[in-house]
Amino acid sequence: MTDQQWELLERLLPRSEGWVGRNFANNRRVVEGMLYRLRTGIPWRDLPEVFGPWQTAWKRHRRYAGDGTWDRVLTAMLALADATGNLDWVASIDSSIVRVHQHGASLPRHAGVSSNYENLLDEPADHAIGRSRGGLTTKAHLVVDGNGRGLSLLLTPGQAGDSPMLPQVLDGIVVPRLDSGAPRRTPEQLIADKAYSSSANRNLLRHKRISIVIPERSDQIANRKRRGSAGGRPPELDRTTYKRRNVVERAFNKIKQWRAIATRYDKLALAYRAGLLLALIIEWLRLLGDIA
Repeated sequence: MTDQQWELLERLLPRSEGWVGRNFANNRRVVEGMLYRLRTGIPWRDLPEVFGPWQTAWKRHRRYAGDGTWDRVLTAMLALADATGNLDWVASIDSSIVRVHQHGASLPRHAGVSSNYENLLDEPADHAIGRSRGGLTTKAHLVVDGNGRGLSLLLTPGQAGDSPMLPQVLDGIVVPRLDSGAPRRTPEQLIADKAYSSSANRNLLRHKRISIVIPERSDQIANRKRRGSAGGRPPELDRTTYKRRNVVERAFNKIKQWRAIATRYDKLALAYRAGLLLALIIEWLRLLGDIA
């Protein structure tokens, strides 16, 4: 991080316990160690000594993951971006499957229980690990703004469907207003692929007054035509706006350049999601660090 980026991030991190108004003396070094481990994918205990004791970096990473620090930092970034006109409210949603390394799959798992999208500060019993065609996997559900920067992020086991998660991922969008008023929670438009095309999702988006840019699946088209006039009119699709859906795919490509994100080495879903959030925060810092 540059000095300007760190100055902004430091103001958003919690103070050290027991010392009122004073930050951790080595906080920048520790956060840089988190980023180094995230970029390289090495085990925590192999962290170079220049970043201090690896136990310190791990414990602070686990603390920030469990107390919601990175969620609050991302929310603050979104508020600043919105206030400065740097947040594009034409949002896109998609998911991406991540293979779980054997080092991250050693804890007992209890399948069939709710994942951590219901309480982001509790470790889910399944650790957001499931079985799909690729073996043990985790699925990341992401909403980005029109420039491909993260707005909301949730984890589920790899076999979970995309469409049922749309309401929960949308509920994770919270952008406070720096002047006054309630936080903004709904984008102007939502772009998604055919996997999110369902009557329940379309009704939800209409209720929230979000413009829908989602194409119909082929089976839905065939079913509507088979019913004749009773099938109703086909939903409108703004094909020009739909061309912008690639921003969420590019966002996944960008954050998966971090090796500890492209492959999950973390045993805890909380720790892995914290790494994802940190990568999203870095993208916002690159934009906002020089203008804050």
